[in-house]
Amino acid sequence: MKIIMDAMGGDNAPEAIVRGAAAGIEAFPDVNIVLTGDRERIEGILGGLTYDKSRLEIVHTTQLIEMNDSPVKALKEKPDSSMAVALKLLAEGKGDIAVSAGNTGALVAGATLIVKRIPGIKRPALAPVLPTQTGEVLLIDVGANTECTPKYLQQFGVMGSIYMEKVFGMQAPKVGLINIGGEEEKGSELTKQAYQLLKEAPLHFVGNAEGRDLLSGQFDVLVCDGFTGNIVLKFVEGCAKTILGMLKGYIKESTSAKLGAAFMKGAFGKLKKKMDYTEYGGSLLLGLRGGVVKSHGSSDEKAIFNTIRNSRKFVSGNVVEVIKEEIAKLTDQ
Repeated sequence: MKIIMDAMGGDNAPEAIVRGAAAGIEAFPDVNIVLTGDRERIEGILGGLTYDKSRLEIVHTTQLIEMNDSPVKALKEKPDSSMAVALKLLAEGKGDIAVSAGNTGALVAGATLIVKRIPGIKRPALAPVLPTQTGEVLLIDVGANTECTPKYLQQFGVMGSIYMEKVFGMQAPKVGLINIGGEEEKGSELTKQAYQLLKEAPLHFVGNAEGRDLLSGQFDVLVCDGFTGNIVLKFVEGCAKTILGMLKGYIKESTSAKLGAAFMKGAFGKLKKKMDYTEYGGSLLLGLRGGVVKSHGSSDEKAIFNTIRNSRKFVSGNVVEVIKEEIAKLTDQ
């Protein structure tokens, strides 16, 4: 399989992207990678790395979409940017999935305009995987669509269910709708109508998901509009950082706490790894004719490597084709 990577997007580009790509090639024999970006800078980094040169290609680009650029304006004015070229290569069938840690708005807009939506899909949605008490949960949408219709949310549920089934091997993933109460009649008009549509969809809908239960392990997919999802995502990231920081501070307060921490080192290590966003490899932009992944803007080499690992699972699971089939079954397309 071939993974196309925007080598210039992100806070730590191109160093982290190039190093992560080389590590991915070494770890996964079935992976070929195309890096889009400044050839001279990319080759300068690759010169000190060990990797199979026959499985890595560089497509030189002359422009870069910055993090603060206006998304649509940037795409129009920078057609030879590393991001735009990566998306064009995917749309032309020259790769199986495209990855970028760059400007989120530009990636969503570019993917929609260049790669295009699956027939019948109303809007693509960003879907990261979050840790729970018992495993993982997919949160969809987290910012691609701040305003949604009930139909959008129904499709998000279908796409999320397919992803967790094909990539994580879950049988009948439990889909929940984020809401202010567990009862069917609770919530806004959007959530009330979405609830009814999710009940009719070809998935295992288990009802509303209240805030305190989002990471409990009761759900495998959490559906919401992008405004709500972005707040949930950032809140979870902030909580993880705060809790780990508080715990570290308390341990330093006394000798007994330090002694206890020594015995708990393994457990603390597991918790830190579980809450580390770099372990989860970016957010899928589901609903497109090709695979697109938005990596965290501050992704390091480890995060990029894990993005490659999860991209392999997405491609192997044939997620795009299954979404096409299931969306076609829904009424009123």
